[in-house]
Amino acid sequence: MTHIAEPKGGGLKREMGLMSAINVIISVMIGSGIFVSPTGALKYSGSVGFCLVVWAVCGVISLLGALCFAELGTIVPRSGAEYAYLIEAFKKSHRYWGPLPSFICAWVYVVVLRPAEIAVIILTFAEYSILPFINVLGLESLPKEDLHNLIKLVALLGLGIITYINVSSVKLYVRINNIFGFCKVFACLIVIFGGIYQLAIGNVENLSRGFAGTNFSPGNIALAFYNGLWAYDGWSSVTTITEEIKKPEVNIPRSIVIAVPIITGLYVFMNMAYMTVLSPEEMINSEAVGLDFGARTLGSFSFLIPLGVALSTFGCALSIQFGVTRLCYVASQEGQMLEPLSYIHVRRATPVPAVIMQGILAFAFIMVGNIETLIELASFLIWFFYGSAFIALLTLRRTQPNVHRPYKVPLFVPIFALAVSVFLSVVPIVSDPSPKYFFAVGFILSGVAVYTPFVYYGIRPKWMDKVTYLLQVLYEVVPNSEKVE
Repeated sequence: MTHIAEPKGGGLKREMGLMSAINVIISVMIGSGIFVSPTGALKYSGSVGFCLVVWAVCGVISLLGALCFAELGTIVPRSGAEYAYLIEAFKKSHRYWGPLPSFICAWVYVVVLRPAEIAVIILTFAEYSILPFINVLGLESLPKEDLHNLIKLVALLGLGIITYINVSSVKLYVRINNIFGFCKVFACLIVIFGGIYQLAIGNVENLSRGFAGTNFSPGNIALAFYNGLWAYDGWSSVTTITEEIKKPEVNIPRSIVIAVPIITGLYVFMNMAYMTVLSPEEMINSEAVGLDFGARTLGSFSFLIPLGVALSTFGCALSIQFGVTRLCYVASQEGQMLEPLSYIHVRRATPVPAVIMQGILAFAFIMVGNIETLIELASFLIWFFYGSAFIALLTLRRTQPNVHRPYKVPLFVPIFALAVSVFLSVVPIVSDPSPKYFFAVGFILSGVAVYTPFVYYGIRPKWMDKVTYLLQVLYEVVPNSEKVE
């Protein structure tokens, strides 16, 4: 098998093996959702039986989409996932329009979507980190505003820690992420074994309902799958860091084939466990399904559930920040982001300016607060960009038919995945035709307004030279071709 060459210029180093790649996928895919609010699929499916089918089928769909990215990751051996694939497939097609899709992808992910996601996730981490200690420390008497400020303070501390880790070294990130990956899987297994125990003592009343009450309305079925697939989001995360994966032509497909089925099994059996003690009505109306499950089944060990949520969200935020900084790095190399974002620390081999910028953006979103609506505005675009990547795959099959493909999916897989992505991009607009989606379109148009002068025409303010020099001195970073070994 032909191995993919090391990135040119001595930039990012390949320090992540198969187990680390698996843990990256697990860290991004398993956040707080499966513990807190896995209710959408149940609400719209109408029955426990069909709900479990939805969770299983969503896992299969996610695996197919991830396998498409596995092929793309082996023929476009660059970090950045869909951004890198859009660059490779379209940048030479037209001088203006060719690079535009990739820039819009980077613009949405780097400036708003990922830092806003990190802010929401790290706030959830802070909330569930404090939760087990509220009674112990007497915090239940705190005014709501003071408790909110305490959560925000802990969130900022958590953000500072993940930013420090990602600045320090890839090896440190790998070690910590591996630990958190194992811990969050262990937390999932606690829920599953709690459900097995409930089944063993005869708690089968809720599960025995089977498919009774299934809602066969096409709209509701669509929304059930929509909610399930959002919970699986993150399966493309390993291709965001391709340039740091050892033997990516082997380890990217293997990590996907191992990690996504593991998570599918965890999700299906966790939902089954919840259903052993919570009725469908209780699950749908619960503010935190995992906490209610723990309170009823784990007794004095119920603190393990908020601890599991805290571990999951911290690891998830850590890995999302790690991935988006690599997108910054690649986009900067292409001249579509500020040049210093592609600079590497002379000793640590980390893109320090990109990490610091993402930390600052996430800090701003945490301070603003109430950004869930912003996530809703932009997050439906994720599957739009996934769909663009599937189009890039089909395009590369046509324009580069003779390129060596260490891994190749059957043609029907990207076609099917493209159909799913179109469906998931349209469903939120059709089900909730809110004016808020015009804001998402407006943000894309603002990206075009930035792209035209600064990327297409290459306008560069003279003061950027001073900023670049200051960043180099402050953070000890250099262009990767000049990196000191």
